[in-house]
Amino acid sequence: MAPTASADFRRALSRFATGVTVVTVTQRNGEPRGMTANAFTSVSLDPALVLVCVDLRARTHNLLKQARYFGVSVLDEHQQAIAQFFASHHTDPKQEMQALGIRLHPEAKGVPYIEGCLAHLICRRVATRRAGDHTIFIGEVEHLAHREGRPLLFFSGRYHALSI
Repeated sequence: MAPTASADFRRALSRFATGVTVVTVTQRNGEPRGMTANAFTSVSLDPALVLVCVDLRARTHNLLKQARYFGVSVLDEHQQAIAQFFASHHTDPKQEMQALGIRLHPEAKGVPYIEGCLAHLICRRVATRRAGDHTIFIGEVEHLAHREGRPLLFFSGRYHALSI
Protein backbone atom coordinates (compact mmCIF):
# COMPACT_ATOMS: atom_id res chain seq x y z
CA MET A 1 0.00 0.00 0.00
CA ALA A 2 1.41 3.41 -0.92
CA PRO A 3 2.25 5.78 1.98
CA THR A 4 -0.64 8.11 1.12
CA ALA A 5 -3.09 5.22 0.89
CA SER A 6 -1.77 3.86 4.21
CA ALA A 7 -2.24 7.24 5.90
CA ASP A 8 -5.74 7.56 4.42
CA PHE A 9 -6.57 4.04 5.58
CA ARG A 10 -5.42 4.88 9.13
CA ARG A 11 -7.45 8.13 9.15
CA ALA A 12 -10.55 6.34 7.87
CA LEU A 13 -10.30 3.65 10.54
CA SER A 14 -9.78 6.27 13.25
CA ARG A 15 -13.41 7.25 12.66
CA PHE A 16 -14.48 3.94 14.22
CA ALA A 17 -14.78 4.33 18.00
CA THR A 18 -13.42 1.38 19.97
CA GLY A 19 -13.05 0.34 23.55
CA VAL A 20 -9.56 0.21 25.02
CA THR A 21 -8.00 -2.95 26.43
CA VAL A 22 -4.68 -4.02 27.87
CA VAL A 23 -3.51 -7.44 26.71
CA THR A 24 -1.32 -9.13 29.32
CA VAL A 25 0.97 -12.12 29.42
CA THR A 26 3.41 -13.61 31.89
CA GLN A 27 7.00 -13.99 30.71
CA ARG A 28 8.92 -17.19 31.34
CA ASN A 29 10.73 -15.48 34.23
CA GLY A 30 7.33 -14.81 35.85
CA GLU A 31 7.30 -11.07 35.13
CA PRO A 32 4.05 -9.67 33.73
CA ARG A 33 3.99 -7.66 30.51
CA GLY A 34 1.21 -5.92 28.67
CA MET A 35 0.25 -3.71 25.77
CA THR A 36 -2.64 -1.40 24.99
CA ALA A 37 -4.87 -2.73 22.22
CA ASN A 38 -8.08 -1.61 20.62
CA ALA A 39 -8.03 -4.29 17.91
CA PHE A 40 -9.99 -6.68 20.11
CA THR A 41 -13.35 -8.36 19.50
CA SER A 42 -15.47 -11.37 20.28
CA VAL A 43 -15.40 -14.16 17.72
CA SER A 44 -17.84 -16.78 19.03
CA LEU A 45 -20.22 -17.33 21.94
CA ASP A 46 -20.01 -21.13 21.87
CA PRO A 47 -17.21 -21.72 22.45
CA ALA A 48 -16.39 -18.33 23.96
CA LEU A 49 -13.65 -17.00 21.66
CA VAL A 50 -12.04 -13.57 21.35
CA LEU A 51 -9.29 -12.19 19.16
CA VAL A 52 -6.67 -9.53 19.45
CA CYS A 53 -4.55 -8.23 16.58
CA VAL A 54 -0.94 -7.39 17.43
CA ASP A 55 1.65 -5.60 15.29
CA LEU A 56 4.60 -7.84 14.44
CA ARG A 57 6.93 -5.12 15.79
CA ALA A 58 5.17 -4.83 19.15
CA ARG A 59 7.38 -5.75 22.09
CA THR A 60 4.64 -8.05 23.39
CA HIS A 61 4.19 -9.89 20.09
CA ASN A 62 6.80 -12.62 20.66
CA LEU A 63 5.66 -13.09 24.26
CA LEU A 64 2.12 -13.75 23.04
CA LYS A 65 3.42 -16.21 20.44
CA GLN A 66 5.24 -18.15 23.19
CA ALA A 67 2.54 -17.98 25.86
CA ARG A 68 -0.21 -20.53 26.19
CA TYR A 69 -2.46 -18.02 28.02
CA PHE A 70 -3.10 -14.29 27.75
CA GLY A 71 -5.37 -11.84 29.50
CA VAL A 72 -7.52 -8.97 28.29
CA SER A 73 -8.53 -6.13 30.62
CA VAL A 74 -11.29 -3.81 29.38
CA LEU A 75 -10.43 -0.37 30.73
CA ASP A 76 -12.68 1.94 32.73
CA GLU A 77 -13.10 5.57 31.63
CA HIS A 78 -10.78 6.66 34.47
CA GLN A 79 -7.89 4.44 33.31
CA GLN A 80 -6.48 6.57 30.48
CA ALA A 81 -3.08 6.80 32.23
CA ILE A 82 -2.94 3.00 32.26
CA ALA A 83 -3.71 2.86 28.53
CA GLN A 84 -0.98 5.42 27.85
CA PHE A 85 1.51 3.54 30.03
CA PHE A 86 0.99 0.23 28.24
CA ALA A 87 1.14 1.97 24.85
CA SER A 88 4.68 3.23 25.56
CA HIS A 89 8.13 1.70 25.97
CA HIS A 90 9.65 1.75 29.47
CA THR A 91 13.14 1.13 30.76
CA ASP A 92 11.97 -0.11 34.17
CA PRO A 93 8.27 -1.02 33.82
CA LYS A 94 7.90 -2.51 37.30
CA GLN A 95 9.20 0.61 39.05
CA GLU A 96 7.25 2.95 36.75
CA MET A 97 4.02 0.99 37.34
CA GLN A 98 4.51 1.33 41.10
CA ALA A 99 5.10 5.08 40.75
CA LEU A 100 1.87 5.46 38.74
CA GLY A 101 -0.14 3.22 41.07
CA ILE A 102 -0.85 0.63 38.37
CA ARG A 103 -1.64 -2.71 39.95
CA LEU A 104 -1.71 -6.06 38.18
CA HIS A 105 -3.36 -9.06 39.78
CA PRO A 106 -2.58 -12.65 38.84
CA GLU A 107 -5.72 -14.54 37.94
CA ALA A 108 -6.36 -18.03 36.71
CA LYS A 109 -3.31 -19.60 35.06
CA GLY A 110 -1.12 -16.86 36.60
CA VAL A 111 -2.09 -14.35 33.89
CA PRO A 112 -2.29 -10.79 35.23
CA TYR A 113 -5.16 -8.35 34.83
CA ILE A 114 -5.50 -4.62 35.55
CA GLU A 115 -7.00 -3.69 38.92
CA GLY A 116 -10.22 -1.67 38.55
CA CYS A 117 -10.91 -2.66 34.95
CA LEU A 118 -14.51 -3.11 33.75
CA ALA A 119 -13.94 -6.70 32.70
CA HIS A 120 -11.10 -9.14 32.41
CA LEU A 121 -10.79 -12.33 30.41
CA ILE A 122 -8.22 -15.07 30.77
CA CYS A 123 -7.79 -16.87 27.46
CA ARG A 124 -6.05 -20.00 26.26
CA ARG A 125 -4.48 -19.29 22.89
CA VAL A 126 -6.09 -21.66 20.40
CA ALA A 127 -4.98 -20.18 17.07
CA THR A 128 -2.73 -17.60 15.46
CA ARG A 129 -2.79 -16.28 11.95
CA ARG A 130 -0.50 -13.78 10.32
CA ALA A 131 -2.41 -11.04 8.52
CA GLY A 132 -0.24 -8.42 6.83
CA ASP A 133 1.86 -6.64 9.44
CA HIS A 134 -0.09 -8.13 12.36
CA THR A 135 -0.78 -11.49 13.96
CA ILE A 136 -4.32 -12.41 14.96
CA PHE A 137 -4.32 -14.23 18.29
CA ILE A 138 -7.51 -16.17 19.01
CA GLY A 139 -8.16 -17.23 22.56
CA GLU A 140 -10.78 -19.38 24.23
CA VAL A 141 -12.05 -17.66 27.36
CA GLU A 142 -11.46 -19.87 30.40
CA HIS A 143 -12.12 -17.30 33.13
CA LEU A 144 -13.83 -13.91 33.24
CA ALA A 145 -15.16 -11.29 35.62
CA HIS A 146 -16.89 -7.95 35.09
CA ARG A 147 -18.42 -5.01 36.93
CA GLU A 148 -20.63 -2.04 36.17
CA GLY A 149 -19.02 1.13 34.91
CA ARG A 150 -18.26 3.18 31.83
CA PRO A 151 -15.59 2.29 29.24
CA LEU A 152 -12.58 4.21 28.06
CA LEU A 153 -12.99 4.86 24.33
CA PHE A 154 -10.55 5.61 21.52
CA PHE A 155 -11.73 7.73 18.60
CA SER A 156 -9.90 9.83 16.02
CA GLY A 157 -6.53 9.26 17.68
CA ARG A 158 -7.62 10.34 21.18
CA TYR A 159 -9.12 8.87 24.34
CA HIS A 160 -12.70 9.73 25.23
CA ALA A 161 -15.43 8.90 27.74
CA LEU A 162 -19.12 8.37 27.02
CA SER A 163 -21.12 11.56 27.29
CA ILE A 164 -24.53 10.09 28.15
